Amino acid sequence: MVAKVELTPKGPQFSELVQGYWRLADWHMSPQERLSFLKQHIELGITTVDHADIYGGYACEQLFGEALSIDPSVRDQIEIVTKCDINLCTDLVPDRKINHYDTSKQHIVHSVNNSLSRLQVENIDVLLIHRPDVLMDADEVAEAFVELKKQGKVNHFGVSNFTPSQFDLLQSRLDAPLVTNQVEINPLSFEAAHDGTLDQLQMKRVKPMAWSCLGGGAIFSGQSEQQVRVRNELEAIREEVGAQSIDQVIYAWVRRLPSNPVPIIGSGKIERVQAAVDALGITLTREQWYRVWVASKGHGVP
Repeated sequence: MVAKVELTPKGPQFSELVQGYWRLADWHMSPQERLSFLKQHIELGITTVDHADIYGGYACEQLFGEALSIDPSVRDQIEIVTKCDINLCTDLVPDRKINHYDTSKQHIVHSVNNSLSRLQVENIDVLLIHRPDVLMDADEVAEAFVELKKQGKVNHFGVSNFTPSQFDLLQSRLDAPLVTNQVEINPLSFEAAHDGTLDQLQMKRVKPMAWSCLGGGAIFSGQSEQQVRVRNELEAIREEVGAQSIDQVIYAWVRRLPSNPVPIIGSGKIERVQAAVDALGITLTREQWYRVWVASKGHGVP
């Protein structure tokens, strides 16, 4: 059974695995099938769900809300994370010329109201700024956060893909702590472990959320030298630890980091979700962890 963990001291509690819904539109499920899938992973203890306003071309929150509306009582069993600040060029906004970021107070508040409407809920547990915005005015973002919190529309706030300095800048304008930084962590791409991001979060006792843990599938089928090296090493470790598949080794590898990342699962197949849950019982040795590091880098440690 998946346990609950605090994202920050005295902060919100998440399940130690998170179900991601960014590909929900690709799963081609009926509303009832979506609800059944949601209830199935809740049964496994995965109660935290990850969204963003733009997922599925602004469709995934709507699809999730349709499922939730069939049984509104399920809302009390889950923690909803969603994100804002990316403006996509879509038919919904025909005069938008390029994708860009917008962390203005007006956009943040407007985006949250849209997310609440699409999700068919009264509040969001955690709102994340999706991508660093060069034009971000930290004071203006703070004003938006204060207003949304006061209105009861958002309980907690965090960021995604922020550098340590960007994280500190926004935090300097807030009374309440940012509760997470959602960053990419997988055996092919783990710069967050070396650029100070995970160091800072460990220092602040803030758990990162880890996206793309499986590298978008490239670890399983990619043919680059790095991908082949990593896949072979993961397979060797899989045999050593008795894992069912290398994705279980990957989840164990991500969770071995001392900042205690909370991995996001991207699959819409409950069997894959169950495999991720089973991976919670796997602990890698330091040497096994570094064997994956060496396979990824293509050289030994300095």
